[in-house]
Amino acid sequence: MLEIEEYIMIRELHAQGFSITDISDKTGYDRKTVKKYLNLTTIPEPKQRAKKASMLDQYKDHIIKKLNEAPFTASRLFREIQEMGFKGKCTIVRDFVRKVRPETGVQAVYRYETKPGVQAQVDWSEFGKADIDGKNLKLYCFNMILGYSRMRYIEFTLSIDVYTLIQCHLNAFRYFGGYTEKILYDNMKQVVIKRAMISTESEWNSKFEDFSKHYGFLPHLCRPYRPQTKGKIENNVGYVKRDFFLGRNFSSFSDINSQALTWLKRVNSEVHGTTHEIPLDRLKLEGLKPLNGVAEYLIIREEKRTISKDCFISYLGNFYSIPYRFAGREATLQIIGIKFKVIVGDEQVCEHEILAGRARVSRVKEHFKGLLSEIQNENKAAMNTSGQTILKFENVEVEKRSLSVYDSLIEG
Repeated sequence: MLEIEEYIMIRELHAQGFSITDISDKTGYDRKTVKKYLNLTTIPEPKQRAKKASMLDQYKDHIIKKLNEAPFTASRLFREIQEMGFKGKCTIVRDFVRKVRPETGVQAVYRYETKPGVQAQVDWSEFGKADIDGKNLKLYCFNMILGYSRMRYIEFTLSIDVYTLIQCHLNAFRYFGGYTEKILYDNMKQVVIKRAMISTESEWNSKFEDFSKHYGFLPHLCRPYRPQTKGKIENNVGYVKRDFFLGRNFSSFSDINSQALTWLKRVNSEVHGTTHEIPLDRLKLEGLKPLNGVAEYLIIREEKRTISKDCFISYLGNFYSIPYRFAGREATLQIIGIKFKVIVGDEQVCEHEILAGRARVSRVKEHFKGLLSEIQNENKAAMNTSGQTILKFENVEVEKRSLSVYDSLIEG
C-alpha cells in the first residue's frame, strides 16, 4: 500500500493533466497501481504493521506490577527478571520502565555540582520498624554521598543521637579512605542547636562541634525550605529505598548492614546515571583528607544515673556496683567502646566493662569492703541508746521531820 503522501502526489499529477502512463513514468509505479489509486474515493488507511516480538514481552507484566507496588529502580527490576531468565540488556528495561512508570510530578531544579574533595552530603531517613529482641524499634538509615565522585555510604541504626551520628561519620570516613573539606546537613538537632543567618555562625551541638574540629572539616547547613541544595543525598535516600530495601528479606539487624555493604560494593562499581562514570574511578580524583594524619577520635557517650542505696547503677538492663560511700548520689557514666567510667562530682570512682545480655550483675568486692563493720558499729550505738531510761540521783537530801509527827500518825 502506498503512503498517503504518494497517493496525494498521484492525484495532483492527474489534476494537472498528466495521463496514467505519464504518471506511471514519473513515479515508477505500475499503470494498474496508478489507476487503482485514482479510482479511490477516500484516502487509503495505512495498514497496521505487526509488532515485532521483544524478548522483554513475557516480563512486562511483572515489571508493571512491581512499579505499581513501589517505585523500584530499573536496575533493580533488571536484576529480578535476569533471575527469571531474561537474557537481554538493561537498556531495554530502562526504556520500558521510563514509558510505564507512574508519574510523580517531580519539579525541575538547577543541578549543583561540586569540585573534587570539597563537599559531602549527609542525611538520616526512617525505614519503618524492626523487631529486635521482642521490641518494636524504629529503624534508621545514615546516608553519606561524596559530591564529586558520587560514592555512597549507608548504615542502618536503631538510634539517631549525636553519638551514633559521629560513629557513622567515622565508619563512612574509613569506607571512603578520607573525608571532604565541608559536609552539608539539614537542621538536625544532633548537629545544630540554633541556626544563624550565616551557617558558620550557628550554635552547634557541642559534642558534634568537638568532633568536626578534631578532623578539621566544616559543617554547613542547607538553605531553609530548599531541600534541592542537598539534592544528591535526597536522591540517594530514595534510591536506597527503591533499589536496596524494598522487597528484600533480612534475618537479623546485623544482616541488614551486611547486605548493605554488598549492595554498596555493586552500586559504587556501576556507571552513575548523572556523571556517566563509575564512582570508584572518580574517587581516585577526590583528593580526600587522609585519616592517618589525625589521631583517632574517641567517642565518649555520657549518661546520668542515680546510685541506689544498695550501691548499684543500671545500664542497658544490667547492674554494676559502685563504692558504697557514694550510695544515693548522682553519677555520670562516660561510655567509651566496651567500657564505661563512673564519675561522681569531679572524681572517677570506678570503671566497668559493659556486660552482654540483660539482667546480669557486675559486683566488685572492694566496693563493699568495710561496709559491714560500719553497719555493725552503727547498730551497736543504736542499741545502747534504745533501752529503758535509768535515772541517777546525786547528793540526795533526806527530809528531817519532828518525832511528834510520827506519834500522831501512830495514834491516828
